[in-house]
Amino acid sequence: MAGSQGTDGQGTDRNEPVRAGDRIRAAARELFYDRGIRGVGVDEIVARAGVTKPSLYRGFASKDALVVACLEDYAAGLLGRLDEALAAHPGDPRAGLAAFLAGIAQRSARPGFRGCGLTNAVVEYPEADHPVRLRVLDSKHALHARLAEVAGWAGARAPEHLADALLLLIEGAFACGQIFGTEGPNRSLSAAAETLIDASLA
Repeated sequence: MAGSQGTDGQGTDRNEPVRAGDRIRAAARELFYDRGIRGVGVDEIVARAGVTKPSLYRGFASKDALVVACLEDYAAGLLGRLDEALAAHPGDPRAGLAAFLAGIAQRSARPGFRGCGLTNAVVEYPEADHPVRLRVLDSKHALHARLAEVAGWAGARAPEHLADALLLLIEGAFACGQIFGTEGPNRSLSAAAETLIDASLA
């Protein structure tokens, strides 16, 4: 991989680091999610990505830096699904919130679901000041803030309280999905979410 880097910035060589970085992140996300962060080494990541170890360290200063990048991807995906749910129900934030929770109910009951990648990372990094844990905390705060914002658009009397309740439902769904699958409490997530949302608007 190192030998393919051009020195003149021309042609496809200029884009090679980006492509390698994308492959590394994708491989790391899959491995971290399936096996846990601490259970996966750099050698396995580069083998899955089809790159060399120097390629990884050109893009990421350390394994922890790669972990943080993967957590940013997880967080972007979660917020992106909320935005997609809202876009599918223009002008109706209540329906958008309900659709977002319904999507979580479906995904969290799928075979092979292993919880939220962000929440799983916190379990592996209990140190309060660790960069991985801080990245997760920032991401969860961002989700809570977005839920509160949408709750306000929907007309909730106490948007922050509704965001609290919805986030509790979401985190519970992530845990229950791993334990019970399709036959567990997640089958009631949508109904519970709609009850909370409607009660907050009454």
